Order: sequence, then structure tokens, then C-alpha cells
Amino acid sequence: MIIKQVIDDQELINRYIAGDETALSTLILRHKRRIFSYIMHTLKDKALSEDIFQDTFIKVIKTLKKGQYNEEGKFLPWVLRIAHNLIIDTFRHDKRMPTISGGTNGDGENFDIFSVLGQHDRTIEQELIQGQVRKDIRKLVECLPAEQREVLMMRHYYDMSFKEISEQTNVSINTALGRMRYALINLRKMIEEKEIVVSY
Repeated sequence: MIIKQVIDDQELINRYIAGDETALSTLILRHKRRIFSYIMHTLKDKALSEDIFQDTFIKVIKTLKKGQYNEEGKFLPWVLRIAHNLIIDTFRHDKRMPTISGGTNGDGENFDIFSVLGQHDRTIEQELIQGQVRKDIRKLVECLPAEQREVLMMRHYYDMSFKEISEQTNVSINTALGRMRYALINLRKMIEEKEIVVSY
């Protein structure tokens, strides 16, 4: 029986930078479903999602070719951040605001700051206020300890399951859940300290 060894993302990146074009194809095929699903989930427009997906990988290629990639071991979250930024740019260009699905978390936590940013019929003024709230919360997320921030970003911004998070970060599901719980507790404390209003 022949056991096929799976090449990790970083090795594929190294091979691509060294001139192996097939390495990039392998990376795209490996992560296409997750990345496209995230874009499609946000935009709800297949044609536009395909354009953003293509633009995302054009940016990935340019960054890799310039030797500016420094996210070792974090390829998928990095690509999802690029996609997220391109989506935001698209909304700004079209002068329309994205809707963020609140969703439920599978870890039994009652407090979910992101649920207050769900879909509602809003006035333009309310949309702008909620847009600012999202920016404020994103800044607070950046202040979290790295391990907590990573899990929270994967869960709420990249829509990854805790099983996927545990596999991506090489920790148990319980550890990922624990990090998420502390991230939400710390986020709530910072929101209270800075007196950020998260609903209206």
C-alpha cells in the first residue's frame, strides 16, 4: 500500500516561489471551496464572487512573486483577509454596505458580539453607524492575545468550524473553544471599558 504524503501549504508556497507553477494550482484547488464559499456567503452574487475570487488570487500571486509573503503557516487566513478587503473595496466602490449574518456559535456561548451586527432593515444613517461599530470592534479584536485573536477571526470572519480551526491551528477542539471563550470575554471587557455602543 502506497501512502501519499500531503505537502503542507508552506512547502507549496516555497515551491511556487522557486518556480514550480503547479504548486500554486495545488494550493488553489485545496482552498478553493472555503475561499469561494466565504466570498459567496458575503456577496450573494455568483458572478461578482467569481470576479473577487480571481482578483484575490491575482493579488496572492503578485505578493508571492514580489517575495512579500510572511504569513508562514497561515496561508488560508491570509488569503481570506485579502478576499475580505477586496469585498470591502467592492462595496465602497458600489456605495453599498454589506450585510453580516449573525449566525449562532456552536460552543454554547451566550455572549456573541457579532450577532448584534446581523441583517436588519436599516436607514443609511444606521448602516453608517453599524459600519463604524464593525471598524471599532475589529480594532479591539487586534488587541486580543494572538491565539485568541486567531480563533475568533477564523470563527467569525472566515466562517470556519471549530473542527477546521483545531486542524488549522494544531490544537484540540476544546482548546480552540477555550480560546474563543476567553476572546469573547476579553472583547466584552474592552467594549465596556471603551463604552462602545454595539446596538441602537
